[in-house]
Amino acid sequence: MANNGEIPEDANEHCPGPQSESAGRSDSCAGCPNQEICTTAPKGPDPDLVTIAERMASVKHKILILSGKGGVGKSTFSAQLSFSLAQSDFEVGLLDIDMCGPSIPKMLGLEGNTIHRSNLGWSPVYVSSNLGVMSVGFFLAHPAEAVIWRGLKKTRLIKQFLNEVDWGELDYLIVDAPPGTSDEQITVVQCLQSTGIDGAVVVTTPQEVALTDVRKEISFCKTAGIKVLGVVENMSGLKQPLSDLKFTRLTESGSETDATESVQNLIREKAPELLDVLACSEIFDSSGGGARKMCLEMGVPFLGTVPMDPKLCKAAEEGRSCFTDTSCTVSAVALKGIIQKLVLDH
Repeated sequence: MANNGEIPEDANEHCPGPQSESAGRSDSCAGCPNQEICTTAPKGPDPDLVTIAERMASVKHKILILSGKGGVGKSTFSAQLSFSLAQSDFEVGLLDIDMCGPSIPKMLGLEGNTIHRSNLGWSPVYVSSNLGVMSVGFFLAHPAEAVIWRGLKKTRLIKQFLNEVDWGELDYLIVDAPPGTSDEQITVVQCLQSTGIDGAVVVTTPQEVALTDVRKEISFCKTAGIKVLGVVENMSGLKQPLSDLKFTRLTESGSETDATESVQNLIREKAPELLDVLACSEIFDSSGGGARKMCLEMGVPFLGTVPMDPKLCKAAEEGRSCFTDTSCTVSAVALKGIIQKLVLDH
């Protein structure tokens, strides 16, 4: 049996914790070697929550970035939101609790960095003097190393992140959570709820297969008492300058030949004004109304759309801010409008 209310190493998965009122009585306790002890042990508040509240007292705003499904651009949004806030002279911390897919170090240009501990706790890795980052990715010997952890170990590390990272005084703590409604989301909500969470931004793509899971994520927030600050529809159609497009011809055999140079030369010769036109294409089916309609149905704010922009993808791959990259004209404008709305409203 663990001391100080910690979950025992040999506990069942989804253990409610020895201090929970359901300890030893929950369905998940069946067959656990600690069941009898937990049933009879005195209950009390989790001591970690007290120290987490003390640590979080120096953080003004705490925003969760959630998604119902992976691959919708949640971490890209978290990274660019953090870049934008820092460039607006706010003190910003970005906490990556996506244990199995920690992509934040790469998206912030911090791959290869490691964590250092001082007498004040773990020190974040800094992109700039006012943008610090913490991620399980910094603990991995190699980016390709898999994190094969059960729920209890994930829960313990999230508590350590919240309890032991020396953020200092922050205007914003952005928490990039994994997709879905699993142990990580439940833990961070339970740990931060008493410290005052501003709310959650939910990221989705336009098609119904993603929106179905996002509805569950919004329901989770409502059940957990977390305010939904708004929904962002990412990859809302492909938009890029006509001059950036590549063109191919299909041959009779079905193979492709590059025709980009000849097509671009023809445009320059016959219609040069088209070089400034944006080419737009719907990638995902949004005939069901997309995120905007879903927000109306569920009574949550719709923050806006961000197009699929190859320049933004490149900036994320290279760990750069899209707001300092003059080529990210399409996505940077859309993101800036969403972030300004988020900051002004909250």
